[in-house]
Amino acid sequence: MKTQRFMPVAGFLLSTVFFSACSKEDVTQPAPALRVENEVAVTAQAAAVAMNSWMTSLADNTSLAALSIPGTHDSGARVEPVSGTAKCQDLTIAQQLEAGVRFLDIRCRHIGNAFAIHHGSIYQNLNFDDVLGACTSFLAAHPKETIVMSVKEEYDATDNTRSFEQTFDTYVQKYSSYWSTGATIPTLGQVRGKIVLVRRFGATATPKGIEATSWADNTTFTISNSNATLKVQDQYVVPDNNAKWTNATNLFTESSTQSNNTLYINFTSGYKSLIFGIPSITTVSNAINPKINTYFTTNTHGRYGIIPMDFVNADRASLIVNTNF
Repeated sequence: MKTQRFMPVAGFLLSTVFFSACSKEDVTQPAPALRVENEVAVTAQAAAVAMNSWMTSLADNTSLAALSIPGTHDSGARVEPVSGTAKCQDLTIAQQLEAGVRFLDIRCRHIGNAFAIHHGSIYQNLNFDDVLGACTSFLAAHPKETIVMSVKEEYDATDNTRSFEQTFDTYVQKYSSYWSTGATIPTLGQVRGKIVLVRRFGATATPKGIEATSWADNTTFTISNSNATLKVQDQYVVPDNNAKWTNATNLFTESSTQSNNTLYINFTSGYKSLIFGIPSITTVSNAINPKINTYFTTNTHGRYGIIPMDFVNADRASLIVNTNF
């Protein structure tokens, strides 16, 4: 969701609260009222599959493109100045991974030659080191799992002496044993214990992850190059929840009926634009998330691709995971 496109009044409301917040000390994060035990508990239906290690038993020769993978949209977005305008998740990155999520959508503001996690102008009291710390700790504990991570630049760059790519490279070097930056869609056996990069920023030195820089705006589209093919549904402005759900289910149908190595990424997230362009995320998630539950209660086996969601929980993730078995 590209919140930097909000109308001026909405931008003013948001930026006046967090515009200058660029260090953890500047922001007091509200204590999340998380029911962690309930969120991370696995449903009775998924009891046979542990959500923190569901990839472990899958065959090494399984392509990532052949799986159904629960994901999160704006994975680090848990802070907002006005209810419904920027927060996309209740669970932390670590809790998401424990709950079965294996795709993370990470939005980085380039500031002071480092990456701060933002949703539009809103600093999320989180930095890229925090994200990578959670991911590497998880992979160290579960070395046969893998994490697919989309990385893109967010908001305005400031106080830098190098490019976004050069700063990203320093994070790869720091956590070098955990990154997989190949340009092709790998098999599980090739990337167990690794973070697989889906790159949404420009690069001068390649290969640097699965290339996804020609990301289209607010639509369904295909990215195809000599190394990989991706098909993405990312309608993030949602005036009609039924139309959004139709777009999502159309891609579910395609991914589950086609025999190809296309990586399907099907965003169920979005926002409705209210008066003065103020976004309402929950207007969409409150309608779409129950539909996801219903859909995967009926469609219990198949290849449905990567499914980034707002406000993921372990029950919803487990329904998607179970379609792999």
